[in-house]
Amino acid sequence: MVIAAATKNNNKIREIAAITGAFGIDIISRAEAGVPDDVEIEEDGETFEENSEKKAREIMLICGMPAIADDSGLMVDALDGAPGVMSARFAGTHGDDAANNRRLTELLAGVPYEKRTAKFVSVITLVFTDGRSISARGECKGHMILEPRGDSGFGYDPLFVPEGYDETFAELGDEIKNKISHRSAALRKLKDLLKAEGF
Repeated sequence: MVIAAATKNNNKIREIAAITGAFGIDIISRAEAGVPDDVEIEEDGETFEENSEKKAREIMLICGMPAIADDSGLMVDALDGAPGVMSARFAGTHGDDAANNRRLTELLAGVPYEKRTAKFVSVITLVFTDGRSISARGECKGHMILEPRGDSGFGYDPLFVPEGYDETFAELGDEIKNKISHRSAALRKLKDLLKAEGF
């Protein structure tokens, strides 16, 4: 099955494709699917589920082929679940990882490590050309640190230490991250749902 990625984020496409390729789903970029580069989909949902569904459905309608979208983010308990759906634009500019990380560490300054619990959440939705959709949610729990460590990954990865590990996502590298991440958990659930649908 060939599916169009709704995201322009090449890091996300690589991460999704590395996992989906193992069970026969090939992901192509928006550009390869014929989606004009200037198409922007407003992420105005209040939940990861709403944003994921909206992105996948709009891309499917534009390119006329199944589309997959991930909406993901970080939820920090000490910040009442923030940044949540605002994760990519927490500091005001979409995709400014350094600014987002600075704002997060500023807000967590003075919070003891044991209270800096958090989880990454990923909701992946696959929308078919007949309008049906399948959605799966994955989570990865851990703690936040205040000094970034590691040069792998992206986003908040240098500040997130997953449960059971002493290193951040950015230190663990793609191979381990792709086995334990929120996105891989969502994709494994999606795989099971596809099997149940007869794929």
